[in-house]
Amino acid sequence: MTTTEPDFRALEHITLTRDRRTGLVVALGGAEEAAGILQRNGFLDAPGPRGPYHRLPHGLPDDQQRRKATAASHALLATGHSVHLDPALNSFTAPNADREATLRYLTQLSQRGQHASSGEETAAVPTEIAGPDQGLVPLLREALVSTCLTWSRNLSSSGQDTAAAEQLASTALALYGAADQILLARNRAARTPPSGPAAPPAPGAGPASASSRHR
Repeated sequence: MTTTEPDFRALEHITLTRDRRTGLVVALGGAEEAAGILQRNGFLDAPGPRGPYHRLPHGLPDDQQRRKATAASHALLATGHSVHLDPALNSFTAPNADREATLRYLTQLSQRGQHASSGEETAAVPTEIAGPDQGLVPLLREALVSTCLTWSRNLSSSGQDTAAAEQLASTALALYGAADQILLARNRAARTPPSGPAAPPAPGAGPASASSRHR
């Protein structure tokens, strides 16, 4: 019996993603065969700093961008290309799935705080909110700082006033202090002793009689 190895037809790797600066959906990589597949799925040739690349036209609605990018990725895969499709462009996933998951998480966090019955359970909520590694406040601060930097750079390059971007950056930096205050409160909550059951009344103690109240 002759043993043979499978014949993999893997061509050049192609990435379909969204350019952060322009918002355009672009295809990076690929040779002539890939170019033809991309063009048949609505992509245009465009000159780039490192040679031609492919992108979808300006002004396409988001749902059309996702459908065309998904269709192009499947066509490329079917012809043996190695393809990475940005998950945000995959039309087979719900576009608001991440947002809905975030809202569910915040609702659950609020409920955890509302029903906390011990200092430890109470402290777990501000830890989730302001923890230095994956806390919500540090992540929000990073998102705002990144946005401010890009916004300020775009304003500056077009000769516009960057004061608004700088003000937003100052607000983002103020979240450092807010996170510290939340963690201080967390530490106090963690030291809260558990509340025991209410002490029973002393034996024989009862409501004062009417005569004793009038003495």
